[in-house]
Amino acid sequence: MIGSALRDGLTSFLAIISLAVLVGQIVVLVDAALRREDAYRAAGKLTKPGWLIILTVAIAANMLLGLLFTIIGVVVAMVYWVDVRPALKEVSGSKRKTGSNQGPYGPW
Repeated sequence: MIGSALRDGLTSFLAIISLAVLVGQIVVLVDAALRREDAYRAAGKLTKPGWLIILTVAIAANMLLGLLFTIIGVVVAMVYWVDVRPALKEVSGSKRKTGSNQGPYGPW
């Protein structure tokens, strides 16, 4: 009885974690899709289609093949989020410049 409850609780916990990972991967995919193609080249990163393919395959593998591919998908999403995304933002310029005296070519 206790073993069954523990197993059910663990299963629920893993389901919540899997759902959170999937949502995170989708957020990363959407972010990658919304970035400009030329920003990827300017930042010296893999092309936009390349990242979209990698992220989409990671999501599909996560959904279809299980835990090992969930871990791989998390690694792929984290690489994009901590390496590629900041480089793209730097090249593209931040969209949020509220409260600053920034013009299109710098401060004014």
